[in-house]
Amino acid sequence: MTGVYLFDLASQQARYLGVRQATIASNVANANTPDYKARDVVPFADVMARTGAAGLAMTASAHVASEEGRIPTKPVTAADAWDALTTSSSVSLEQEMLKAGEVSRDHSLNMGIVKAFDRMLKAAVKS
Repeated sequence: MTGVYLFDLASQQARYLGVRQATIASNVANANTPDYKARDVVPFADVMARTGAAGLAMTASAHVASEEGRIPTKPVTAADAWDALTTSSSVSLEQEMLKAGEVSRDHSLNMGIVKAFDRMLKAAVKS
């Protein structure tokens, strides 16, 4: 029987969402800072592919090198931005608020899945 990794995956996504929310908050806090460059984290699927957790098996510690505990960020390019602020900052408050809404929605979905899976496991154990 193989292990159940849903809780580990949900934990990793919750950590990712926390880092993304902190990055968004930093962008909003620095919206009026001249020459501040907005940042965002790479998509969760890329983080999972980079860590080898998406189906890759490590047979020796030297085979997969990872920066454990690090979720990479990327600069937001001009193509990603909707408009430029007069402060020459690359932060678009509208985009940051939309991103914060995405994070909130993803977190709620993550917690709903974990709760449902927890109830399912408890029901299986009780039977």
